[in-house]
Order: sequence, then C-alpha cells, then structure tokens
Amino acid sequence: MKLSHVSWNLAGLSLPLLVAVVTVPHLIAVLGNERFGLLALAWGLIGYAGALDLGVGRALTQMVARLRGDGHVATIPDALATAGRITLIAGLVGGVVIAVIALSGGGAWVNAKDVSASELENAILLLAIALPAQSMSATYRGLNEAYLNFKGISLVRASLGIVNFGGPYLVAHYTTQLPWLVSTLVISRLLALLAYRTIASECLAHHAGTQNGGKYSSSIAKSLFSFGGWITVSSVVSPILLQADRFMIASILSAAAVTVYVLPYEVVIQSLILVGAISTVIFPTLSRLVHAKPDQWQAYFRRWLSIVVATMLAVCLALAFLIPVLLPLWVRTNLKPESIVVGQILCLGVFANSIGTMFYALLQARGWPNITAKMHLVELPLYVLTLTVMLNHYGIQGAAWAWVARMVFDALGLAIFARRLND
Repeated sequence: MKLSHVSWNLAGLSLPLLVAVVTVPHLIAVLGNERFGLLALAWGLIGYAGALDLGVGRALTQMVARLRGDGHVATIPDALATAGRITLIAGLVGGVVIAVIALSGGGAWVNAKDVSASELENAILLLAIALPAQSMSATYRGLNEAYLNFKGISLVRASLGIVNFGGPYLVAHYTTQLPWLVSTLVISRLLALLAYRTIASECLAHHAGTQNGGKYSSSIAKSLFSFGGWITVSSVVSPILLQADRFMIASILSAAAVTVYVLPYEVVIQSLILVGAISTVIFPTLSRLVHAKPDQWQAYFRRWLSIVVATMLAVCLALAFLIPVLLPLWVRTNLKPESIVVGQILCLGVFANSIGTMFYALLQARGWPNITAKMHLVELPLYVLTLTVMLNHYGIQGAAWAWVARMVFDALGLAIFARRLND
C-alpha cells in the first residue's frame, strides 16, 4: 500500500472538515439551536442511507480485489452490474419506506417547538429521494477502492463534503426553511452518484479493457450476499448505533439539546479521519494478502495498527486538553458550557473506536463479517437501554458516557475475536 493512497483518502476526508469549521458557527447563529439540531438529524439520516447498499459495496471491493489477484478480470463488469442492480432496488425500497413514514406523521416524535409538521414532512420526503443515490454510490465507490483509485474517490468525497456544509450555509443566507436546506444535500448526492459512476467506468476501461456494462448474474449475487449478508446486518445496525444518541436526545430531551451534544461530538469524531483513511486503504490490500500471501498479512496489519494506536493516543490526549479552548473559538454564540465536558468525555470513546475500526477491517478482510455483525446485534439493545437510562438520569453527559462504554465494549470484543481466530 502506498502512502499516497492514505494521503489522498485523508485529503478527501479533511477538506469538508475545514468547510465545517467555517460554516457551522454561522449556521448555528442563523438557524438557532433547534433548527440546526434538525439539520444535524438530516445529516445523520442521509448518512444512514449508506446502509441501504446491504453491504454489497464492501463485498464488491473484496470480490474485485480477489478477482484481480486471481487474474479473472473478465468477470468484474458482471460483478459491478449485479451489485448495482441490488443496491438500486434496496435504495428505492428504503426511499419508499421513508416517504411512507413521513406521510404518516413520523416527524411528530421529534420534540421541536418552532418547526411546523408540514415543514418536517417535506424535509423528510426530500431525504427519501436521496436514498437510492446514496446506496448506489457505495457500489461504484467499492469498485474504485478495489482498484486502489483513492485519488478519484477522494476528489468526489471532498466535493460532496464541501457541499454538505456549504450548501446549507449558502441557502441559510436567504431562508431557514428545512426543505430548502435539505435540498442541497439531495442534489449533492445525485451529483456524487454520477461522479462515482464515471470514475468507475474509467477504472474498468483502464484496468479491465472495457467500458461495456456487464450483466446481472445470480451466482455473483449469491456470492456477494454470502459475504455481504453479514455486512448488511452491520451496515443496518451500525448506523443505528451511530445515530441513536442524537435521535434519542431529540426525543427524550429536545431538538435544541442535540446541538449541545453534536458540536463537541463533531469536533472530536473528526480525529477519526486518519483511522478511516488507513482502514479503507488497507482493506483491499489486506483482503488480497490473506488469500494470496497468507504469511505476510499479520505483519502488515500489526504495523498499521501500531501507527494508529500511537497517533490516536496523542491526538485524543491533545483534544481533551485543548477542547475548552477550541470550542469557544469555533462557536462564539449559543455555546453551552456542558458541551466542553461532553467533548472531553467523548475523547475516551474516540480512542477506543480507532482500535475497533482496525480490527473491524481485519475481520472483514479475512472473510469473517459474521463476527462484526453479531457484535453489533449484541450491542444494539444494550446500548439503547444504557442510553435511555443515562439520558434520563444524567442528561447530555450521560449520553456521552454511554457512547464511550459502547466504543470500549466494541473494541475489546473485536480484538478478542480476532486474536482467538488467529490461534
């Protein structure tokens, strides 16, 4: 694996962060805590749409990496066509479900005082349109990752991330209506799908010698689901685990309270961009080494794990120390003192999560996605119960401690399983 691959991936994740630094304070000042909290929920929901690829994007990355290693490149177009059809259908079904929920008054559970039910309903309906595009994007991104085309992925991801924050920022100069704010997120996802598809076609033309679309194959679909089936479980459950805190805060406390929690969360969680860049890049290489050179993958993984542990320990300690200075500098208005304490608590969970992410990638690269999926199934009821209790008794800080506990449990569990399966 080349360091340039990590660098490109890191750049694609970092540029949107810089835009967020500039735009979020203005959004909070203009929208207020409640509307910004609802916008944060929209970001969370559209991020969850990635789960609708049913794990097929990740499965496609592993399949194409193995096909390239075995010299069976002629099968790759069929694999892409099969994965694309699966994710399109899944995205359409998900969009219909969200639309039905919106039309059935699903927005009523959000504790929002100054936003009308019709405004919420229209915003949710717009998000439903983005779901098929988001799920299909994972397929084309998966093909690019298998070909190690991290430059192309990063350029699209950076553009998408910039619009993710910059779009609402520009719209907020003219209106604070949620549907108009959310429409920028929808348009950016549609454009991102087109871009991912274009660079995927270029990859096929360059490496496989063809731009012709493949054909749907039931045998390939079965193979994708045999690996992706368990990833599907993780892909569905993991975003619920990831977004449960802010949605339960909105329900149990208020939409305004989401802002108190999300601000420090977004600051500390961005430190994981390095881990995300590394784990994404090592996955196709690790998948290939496990099958083609089984004597080399352990040293390869340990080297990158050591780098992640050392780097993230330093980063998390620095963040915990500096967040009382960073948050007030970033958000000059409407900042609650409790946000600083929440941020310091979350630093513990970020460090644990960085370790868990590496073992998550290892287990999937070795063809054991069932382990990570079963871990998530165990965590879900435990986390929801813990989060409910902690929110009711300790408020926002309780939510932060519940998140830390889940991250520690997840990292320990994945590490233990990975070690036992290696013995």
